[in-house]
Amino acid sequence: MKTIQIHTNDNVAVALQDLPGIPAGHKIALRDFEAGEQVIKYGFPIGHTIHAVAKGSLIDHHDIQTNLSGTLDYSDITIEEKVPESASSNSSATFQGYLRPDGQVGIRNELWVIPTVGCVDGIVRRVVERMKHEVFQEGEGVDTIVGFPHNYGCSQLGDDHEQTRKILRDMVHHPNAGGVLVIGLGCENNQPRDFQAFCGEYDKERVRFMICQEVEGDEEEFAMQQLIELYRQATGFRRTTQPASALRIGLKCGGSDGFSGITANPLLGRFSDWLCMEQGGTTVLTEIPEMFGAETILMRRCATKELLNETIDLINNFKEYFLSHGQPVGENPSPGNKAGGISTLEEKALGCTQKSGSSPVRGVLPYGERIGESRGLHLLSAPGNDLVASTALAASGCQLVLFTTGRGTPFATFAPTLKVSTNSRLAHEKSHWIDFNAGTLLEGESMEELLQRFIALIMQIASGETTKSEARGYAEIAIFKNGVTL
Repeated sequence: MKTIQIHTNDNVAVALQDLPGIPAGHKIALRDFEAGEQVIKYGFPIGHTIHAVAKGSLIDHHDIQTNLSGTLDYSDITIEEKVPESASSNSSATFQGYLRPDGQVGIRNELWVIPTVGCVDGIVRRVVERMKHEVFQEGEGVDTIVGFPHNYGCSQLGDDHEQTRKILRDMVHHPNAGGVLVIGLGCENNQPRDFQAFCGEYDKERVRFMICQEVEGDEEEFAMQQLIELYRQATGFRRTTQPASALRIGLKCGGSDGFSGITANPLLGRFSDWLCMEQGGTTVLTEIPEMFGAETILMRRCATKELLNETIDLINNFKEYFLSHGQPVGENPSPGNKAGGISTLEEKALGCTQKSGSSPVRGVLPYGERIGESRGLHLLSAPGNDLVASTALAASGCQLVLFTTGRGTPFATFAPTLKVSTNSRLAHEKSHWIDFNAGTLLEGESMEELLQRFIALIMQIASGETTKSEARGYAEIAIFKNGVTL
């Protein structure tokens, strides 16, 4: 098979291999087009032609223009009459995780050093390196020691300041950390004592705070003393059998190509349905701008009218964010996406949202908020930027982020970031980046076989097997910024 027509209503097909004049992953016109005609893929319009295109020709971003404009009222959208019930929490699948005193379950037992402000990043880097060389021993029960430098926490106002505080607070409470040292300076906008109060109730055995300007003598030595005590305490945690219902998994794509909506993203959708509807677990979908053009699919799957209204606000508020900066809402996809065969934001969105499967939407989260008691599929407000969105997913409480890619990327956020390739070429060429190859779906493997292998890998990762990015020590955070810097 050289091409695939994804939906019977489509008037374009996708090349599964390089064809004369048409690279793999790109679209082929299945009929003659005049200027202004709708191009249909996945059964939905992905834009309109800007000039005539002949049947059998390549049809890409040079030939198609987005249909997107500004905000919409969505007043005609109604939720599906029968929303499937979520599974009970009595899941049959299990993994080996860390049950924390607050009831959360972690899949890692790491020691984290978090700065309240970028001014102490140097101290954070120094003490982390010292701990790794002077104290850390493999096999003692702590997986690794990680610092998370960032350039925020001061000279910020309004929403930016609150967003920084929220993400750092969420990290303090994250179950993948067996110990956390928060290092403040003392004069920053994100005042250390105020931030400590902002964190609310926390496990004082697992989390400690220090203020460098108030330390008598060498603050680095004081930090080392605190970290050594936290390290010793963290070695007491042990993995125990936990139900899959305790898993909270982030769904993300980046460096997408023409196969993303055919292989890897549908695989994540099937996994999301398995976890949410069969096991009683939770998945979180973000990248709000990359829902534009496919948002009504998610809206119709909202479990309640209230969630529908929250989803409408989620979409329109992000469109207003674009418009307030004088930017068009359809300014996407990226150059790499276009080179991989994606022509418009609608096309990207229709592939992107497949990561959500068919589960009903059970929760809507503002940026920086953590998952509450509800389980099932959640939508999270965050931009499409890979680092910012993945950080937001982890901050919401996800212990693991599943990241599909057709172009490839090495990065990882502060939760394990499992890379799924959309095609076999990428999986072979960048085997040190890619954890799982969904490209075999185009080579004869069934979706059910692929899904079962994928579930088995995720349970292994949740039980302690490292991802490729973890093996190389990749772990970053990025915080959403919108306003001025003082």
